[in-house]
Amino acid sequence: MTSQEGPAGLAGKFGVTAGWVIQELGFDDDCDASVSQALAEVGELVGEDFDDVVDAVLLWWREDDGDLVDALVDALTPLADNGVVWLMTPKAGRAGHVEPSDISDSAPTAGLQSTSTINAAPDWQGTRLVAPKSRR
Repeated sequence: MTSQEGPAGLAGKFGVTAGWVIQELGFDDDCDASVSQALAEVGELVGEDFDDVVDAVLLWWREDDGDLVDALVDALTPLADNGVVWLMTPKAGRAGHVEPSDISDSAPTAGLQSTSTINAAPDWQGTRLVAPKSRR
């Protein structure tokens, strides 16, 4: 993120607009807090205990975090009908990197499809996952 990009610019990369409720899952010490902060400045960032409908889920995921399909299915539970899951994974060469093939295999099993990938932070990339149009 360049200094001119700012929080709104980073949130814009995620397609987040004012008033969105974004549930953050899997945040830990290795995550990039600037991503969370940028989204919180535009929308409302809520934690894992939030029990209402959300517009987006920000899911931080590493190779050794468990079963990705299960995590994606769980991320769908609070998601609004046209909501989006942003799967945040460490970039190639970083600890915990998730192979793109793992994402492309897991997403359809969970009922999602990948639409794009962004450079979200120095060590993290974001993969946008949505329900196929036929199911929305």
